[in-house]
Amino acid sequence: MKQGIFTILTNQPLTDTVYRMVLKGDTSAITAPGQFVNIKLDGLYLRRPISVCDCVDGELTLVYKVVGKGTEQMSTMSVGEQLDVLTGLGNGYDTALAGSHALLLGGGVGVPPLYMLAKTLIAQGKTVSVVLGFNTKNEVFYEQEFKALGANVTVTTVDGSYGVKGFVTDALPASYDYFFTCGPEPMLKAVYKNTVTEGQFSFEERMGCGFGACMGCSCKTVTGYKRICKDGPVLTKEEILWDA
Repeated sequence: MKQGIFTILTNQPLTDTVYRMVLKGDTSAITAPGQFVNIKLDGLYLRRPISVCDCVDGELTLVYKVVGKGTEQMSTMSVGEQLDVLTGLGNGYDTALAGSHALLLGGGVGVPPLYMLAKTLIAQGKTVSVVLGFNTKNEVFYEQEFKALGANVTVTTVDGSYGVKGFVTDALPASYDYFFTCGPEPMLKAVYKNTVTEGQFSFEERMGCGFGACMGCSCKTVTGYKRICKDGPVLTKEEILWDA
């Protein structure tokens, strides 16, 4: 974990509620796709955890959804403003466990961390299939960015207004040898039940400290409770225990 001051390079909407912010600063603590940062915002007691979408040459890309006071404040910030950011948080995805054909499943704001993951896997010479799930057409984002990486991309919408009608589990490819996923817990549970290989899950949780000092974001596993912020956010399929 490293604390630093980052300068906003861009902060633009991708949809009515989703924004992409690019920051400039020391990104050396970010070592794996799937890690997150914790942002300090004026007037708010707790930092806001945001997944890392991309990180290259000292530029950090965050894609976030406006859901409360913190993200609403972020959406109003301008180019040149600065943010106090903790970087290198969480364990991230372990790409060494993937086979030759990786399947990436993302739902809503679970999509952004899969971008850096897809880029990393493709650079390692792996075939990547991506299924992106949204509620409706006007919520879809990053489809073209994944395609530009060379991934095979399928989009699902719950209302059928774009792509495949249904959920990400309704568009699973015929073959893959490992999967990675990130999204809301109902989606993760469905992925767990419908996938046929081993895989890794990135959990979205409300966090207190963001670096393991409290137990506010615990998850039950076969070896006891794990802190999503410190021991996760990525857990393997075989260690997860779902509550009934």
